[in-house]
Amino acid sequence: MAERFGNLFSHDIGIDLGTANTLVYVRGRGIMLTEPSIVAVNEKTNRVVAVGRDAKPMLGKAPPHIRVVRPLSHGVISDFEVTEELLSYLINKAHNDRSKLFGPRVVVGVPTGVTNVESRAVRDAAAAAGAREVYIVEEAVAGAIGAKLPIQEPVGTMVLDIGGGTTDIAVLSLSGVVSSVSSQVAGDRFNDNISEFVRSEFQLAIGERTAEEAKLAIGAVLPLATPLERAIRGRDLATGLPREILLTDSHIREALGPSLDTLMEQLKQVIERTPPELLSDILERGVFIFGGGALLRGLPRLLEKMLGVPVHIVQDPLTAVVRGTGIITEDPKRFRDFFIDEDAVISET
Repeated sequence: MAERFGNLFSHDIGIDLGTANTLVYVRGRGIMLTEPSIVAVNEKTNRVVAVGRDAKPMLGKAPPHIRVVRPLSHGVISDFEVTEELLSYLINKAHNDRSKLFGPRVVVGVPTGVTNVESRAVRDAAAAAGAREVYIVEEAVAGAIGAKLPIQEPVGTMVLDIGGGTTDIAVLSLSGVVSSVSSQVAGDRFNDNISEFVRSEFQLAIGERTAEEAKLAIGAVLPLATPLERAIRGRDLATGLPREILLTDSHIREALGPSLDTLMEQLKQVIERTPPELLSDILERGVFIFGGGALLRGLPRLLEKMLGVPVHIVQDPLTAVVRGTGIITEDPKRFRDFFIDEDAVISET
């Protein structure tokens, strides 16, 4: 059937549905889109004003009647209608061939531990956006597949996916998740830590974008050979007037300390729930990190010191999850054991 009617079907699509950014992979074409998970809505007309890159500059700068929102909170849908608009925009932008009769088959990566209700919300939003079939897979699994780790073999593989809204920690073996935790200690929490630190130490209010830019520019979890610094601007809490301060990597390190301690404890919880035979594999092979948080300076070395195992950043960590969803689109039957929506039916097309 696929050969006979293949020209009627859209290209299959893999989506890394992230709190901060959403990436889209089109089968046969590769990664086509990387867009901020942001939508701007005019509340007077109830119409979408901008999506993705066009909406991001509006954060914190829009008038009251323009609502600029992230439709996903901690990796799950908090606003169904706006998420549907985001997915519809991305699917239509990635697949612009209107000659196809049937919509694309879509594989969506979601955080580990999502509930059935949350999984159903993702599936319904993608279906409403034009997908003919929707398969849901955990991001930790998709990232491991994208990194080409041997998760279908009888060997323990531990992965750490540090995204914007959630951090997924999982031990995988024989096409299954042996133990896992989904934590809200992730990129957005780090931004909040920086904002709170600046408010407390310098009596300065800064926005989310400023905190994120400081994290990316000078963020480090261990002392650096060459210290980094960055000037940031905000509102003085005492006078209400604009003020500039100089922030250093040591400030960022102090701000992130409590959150990193929490993350370490959650890593240890996953390890404690892992069978000894798989732990011996992890001790030998180490932990594999992907997601945007993998790029935080000094994080691999810190984890190695705390856990006593090798830590590896996978190749191109920012795209590991979406590459995994793309691989799944090529042969869904091979990966059906990983789908978290058990009622999914895989077609022959």
